[in-house]
Amino acid sequence: MNAPTPKPWIQAISPYVPGRSTADDGRKLHKLSSNENPLGTSPLARAAFVNAASALEMYPDGAAIALREAIGAHYGLEPERIVHGTGSDEVLHLATGAFAGLGDEVLFVRYGFSVYPIAARRVGAVPIEAPDTDYASDIDKLLAAVTERTRVVFIANPNNPTGTYSTKTEIARLHAGLPEDCLLVVDQAYTEYLDAEDEDGALELARTKPNVLITRTFSKIFGLAAGRIGWGYGAMPVIDAMQRIRAPFNVATAGLDAAVAALQDQDFLVASKAHNDEWRAWFAGEIAALGNAGLRAVPSKANFILVLFEGALTAETAYKGLMERGYATRWLPGQGLPHGLRITIGSGEAMQGVVAGLREMIGQAG
Repeated sequence: MNAPTPKPWIQAISPYVPGRSTADDGRKLHKLSSNENPLGTSPLARAAFVNAASALEMYPDGAAIALREAIGAHYGLEPERIVHGTGSDEVLHLATGAFAGLGDEVLFVRYGFSVYPIAARRVGAVPIEAPDTDYASDIDKLLAAVTERTRVVFIANPNNPTGTYSTKTEIARLHAGLPEDCLLVVDQAYTEYLDAEDEDGALELARTKPNVLITRTFSKIFGLAAGRIGWGYGAMPVIDAMQRIRAPFNVATAGLDAAVAALQDQDFLVASKAHNDEWRAWFAGEIAALGNAGLRAVPSKANFILVLFEGALTAETAYKGLMERGYATRWLPGQGLPHGLRITIGSGEAMQGVVAGLREMIGQAG
């Protein structure tokens, strides 16, 4: 009997695997696998989310007018040049769907965000990985991988899952080296964790160039991962194309209202960044102290650190051992990183517990 057959490019997709929050036996773990904010959510955002329950029978604003206006006011952007999505993941898919198709190429760096190849294959495009340099994006290698079929180039800055960073000069050089008919998408999911002097210039490129899109999310420093709100900003023709294929009513009212409120709580953002700065530096220092045991922290400007295991203690053993001790991290063999764990910067207690667990396992590994 015949049955519907998925397209071959759909069958080629390896589904996204989210970070774990429970152990094999169902125990709830310290979740350091999804880069969530250990400080939680702004009280203003939480109150707005709860208040939205008074209108559950009403469709949300499909145009997200209040959110786009709030984003525009906060960042000095034109609201009409903003597209919203269910997290920045949907915005990445919209960009790919609007500008790439069967046989086109979508380019990104090795060890890039795992959504990029999914977005490419979903529309029949070919995902192309450019080689890295010591786990960081290499602009020369990205440009060398561009062909006449390249339609979209993704670069996350800071990068996920490595935490590495491309400078303003490098981002500008990448854009300048691309064909005019190629869309550069700068994924800035972790940009709020950067210091002011590290601003990468992508927002200004999106403001002034016709082929640049930046994407951002409320899931990370804003602490609204459950709300699923992301957005993108670019030239009107780019945004118009993406709006044509965006699902109607794609973000719930509670998420929209919470995001608007979150933009008003600067104190929460400052506290979140300060916590991350403190414990990321502490954790990186602790991993450096374990260098003789073969552990190495890839320099990170995000809210996580990729720890490489190049000694007797393997990443797989550390992953399982930390889970037994109550900590969920992200082991990434499916992304070519069987020797690495991406570890979110969590509470101080959690970070101290991870280091203690690693030291104990190193001793056991001999």
